[in-house]
Amino acid sequence: MRIFAIGDLHLPGGQSKPMDVFGAHWAGHFEKIAQDWRARVGQEDVVLLPGDLSWAMTLEEAAPDLEAVCGLPGRKILLRGNHDYWWSSLTRVRGLLPPEAFALQNDACVLGDAVFAGTRGWTVAPSAANERDYKIYRREVMRLELSLKAAAQKGGGRPIVVLLHFPPFGDKKEGSGFTELMESYAVRHCVYGHLHGEGLKYAVSGERGGVNYHQVSCDGLGFQLHQFEL
Repeated sequence: MRIFAIGDLHLPGGQSKPMDVFGAHWAGHFEKIAQDWRARVGQEDVVLLPGDLSWAMTLEEAAPDLEAVCGLPGRKILLRGNHDYWWSSLTRVRGLLPPEAFALQNDACVLGDAVFAGTRGWTVAPSAANERDYKIYRREVMRLELSLKAAAQKGGGRPIVVLLHFPPFGDKKEGSGFTELMESYAVRHCVYGHLHGEGLKYAVSGERGGVNYHQVSCDGLGFQLHQFEL
């Protein structure tokens, strides 16, 4: 089993939403991703999709995008991003997915040699200066802890891989409640997205505190899947 990751596909969701308004490099971006995906991913491999899969507003609008992604090779783990407005009822989302795809939310999933946990995350807020953001941030930290507890219970000692949508670091690349939790649970890898363009300069990749971090927004990857070893 090999593990791949790619985030922020921003598929159209039944809308006319060309992504090249964000730069010429976005033209035909999903075709580029799908071509690379088919060339490299086998049916037993795992592809992590940490959020912002579709611009759709409803699950019905998102269905063609989910079908396009789930029709590609491999087993998929999906996480909700801040633009995934179509993701409402977890039961309905899971009901639309084929058996080889799993929607991750406040729980954990064992596939092969690893156990996968995660939550959407939020802008890192080290102080309570912004009451709304701080409240959401604390809630997401608690959700990550729920997911990590489930991973520890289900994993049987397997390495833990965490999916986040938002980066777990602040603008100055400082740590957070997310990074502290991952270190305390001896997480092996963490993948995250959300960052684009100039925002990619705030990305942290590589090992910190025993956790290997991978920034996997599709444009930051040149629209090719990122692969890593357990």
